[in-house]
Amino acid sequence: MTRAADSVAVPPRGRRVQETITQLRERILGGEWPVGGRIPTEPQLVAALGVGRNTVREAVRALVHAGVLQCRQGSGTYVVSTDELAPVVARRLSDDRMAEVVEVRRALEVEAARLAALRRTPDDLAALDGALDAREAAWRGGRVDEFVEADAALHTAVVAAAHNGMLAELYASIGAAMRGTLTQSMGDALEPERYVDHARLVDAIRGGDPERAAVEAGAFLEPPSRA
Repeated sequence: MTRAADSVAVPPRGRRVQETITQLRERILGGEWPVGGRIPTEPQLVAALGVGRNTVREAVRALVHAGVLQCRQGSGTYVVSTDELAPVVARRLSDDRMAEVVEVRRALEVEAARLAALRRTPDDLAALDGALDAREAAWRGGRVDEFVEADAALHTAVVAAAHNGMLAELYASIGAAMRGTLTQSMGDALEPERYVDHARLVDAIRGGDPERAAVEAGAFLEPPSRA
């Protein structure tokens, strides 16, 4: 019996996990799994990467901890950033810092709306229309959690239409905090007095009016008063 088989070393478990993390990062950075998109399921990753289930699980967990991925129960695992800025920002914008979250959202979203009005493409407009329709349907459905996700998706579509990669990265980093503040403001039920129309914002972007788009974006992002 030769020792040929012995020449193919099996990487130590830690190294396999690190190599898997690297492969996942490369696919994210390469745009195969864009920010906001869902990555393949665990069995699909096992098949695609040729590693064990536990290795995939540990690699995904590491990227979740780094703020690159986010697990959403019942929905899947999503790319929320292509770098590790997200957890740093997210920690600063959580834990009862609602006023800070709204102020940061305003700074990012007002500029995103202005740029979107200047740079939107037909595909961007179609995405905005679809997101606006989904938001309206979620409101009519009366479920707070569904509405929060639909509202976040619309705002993310506005940021995407700005075609500024750094702005998109920064905005993705506050995604969890943004959902938290909206959930807090909605309470346990969708009450009519809490409804905010976003159709005018989409119309301003469609009309290529950057000043009106910025005004509309800022109108519903007034920071709550500080005691």
